[in-house]
Amino acid sequence: MSKYDDIRFSKNVSSYLSLFIIALLAVLFILGAFFIYMYIKSGSEPLDPNSTEVKEVTIEQGSSSGMIGDQLENEEIIRNGTMFELYLKLNSISDYHAGSYELSPSMNFEQIAKTLETGRIYEEVLGRLTIPEGFTIEQIAAQMADQEQISGQEDRFLELMEDEAFIDTLIEEYPDMLSEEILAEDVKYALEGYLYPATYDITEEEPDIENLVRRMLDATRNNTFSVYQSSNGYSITFEGETEELSFHEFLTLSSLIEKEATSLADRSKIASVFLNRMSESPSMPLQTDPTIAYAIGEHQERILFEDLEVEDPYNTYTNTGLPPGPIASPGMQSVQSTMNPSNTDFYYFLADSEGNNHFARTFEEHVENREQYINNQ
Repeated sequence: MSKYDDIRFSKNVSSYLSLFIIALLAVLFILGAFFIYMYIKSGSEPLDPNSTEVKEVTIEQGSSSGMIGDQLENEEIIRNGTMFELYLKLNSISDYHAGSYELSPSMNFEQIAKTLETGRIYEEVLGRLTIPEGFTIEQIAAQMADQEQISGQEDRFLELMEDEAFIDTLIEEYPDMLSEEILAEDVKYALEGYLYPATYDITEEEPDIENLVRRMLDATRNNTFSVYQSSNGYSITFEGETEELSFHEFLTLSSLIEKEATSLADRSKIASVFLNRMSESPSMPLQTDPTIAYAIGEHQERILFEDLEVEDPYNTYTNTGLPPGPIASPGMQSVQSTMNPSNTDFYYFLADSEGNNHFARTFEEHVENREQYINNQ
């Protein structure tokens, strides 16, 4: 073997040795990461999953994550304070609320961390109830039937919607938002439109439906009612005079826009149509089909001419002005469009088969749109 062969052999051995060392280090790194992960995971589990004990723990202002970890370990809430500190840092949790908390050895790191971060007891989410924008009371009840944690409670929910004592209690609890208007004889459901469309976490095995209703009202107060209040009174010009709309009327108008619109731009234009009609003359009805569907009480693929004659307070073809109350729960886009309508001179609109709205200033233009977009389709 020549000296050049020796050199090549040495280089090959060196290369193989380097690859072996790199592979070994990679394996050791993976194993180390795995063991660290398992160590942290085991450390983050509850100290005693079956514990029913609750201890009051006071977190002082300015406590660091390390101090909190040591305190929780010393008070036998968690197994390892260092692991808790590491958990907080790995999850970028650094904002803690000072105060007294009732914590249990049955809580895991996530529950404790969320409690300290939010300032309230964190509870595991067992399910979620999603209320889409434009849903009615009856549709919300049907939605409850499809949610495992509250399935079977829909009848109780509908009973509450007609429970005068419960409604009176809510008026006392929300005096700024719920007025006597919701008790008017012609109003179908007192809380129609007042239950905010959103997703609600279910954290109880047997949720209290009354409290769930209150959470929906809280969401309406924090969103829709807040927007209304920000205007310092929502008013329209009616026969030359300015007239302020109550929140009930504002919510009713928003619900009409919600049921009619398909886009944000259309919502603002539709709001202008309704406001133009309301401002023009007390004899000019709003003539919006969703109120007919609400009056009939059944889903209608298409409103027929005979439906327009239904005798019902919600019929905006035979009655002028706004209906007695909302016909659905409006979303924030419709609420904002009601608050900020387009500046138009439109008095008519219709939707074609693809859901596109077409606006008109005069009845003649409206007839032309109907001929072009409805009759000839």
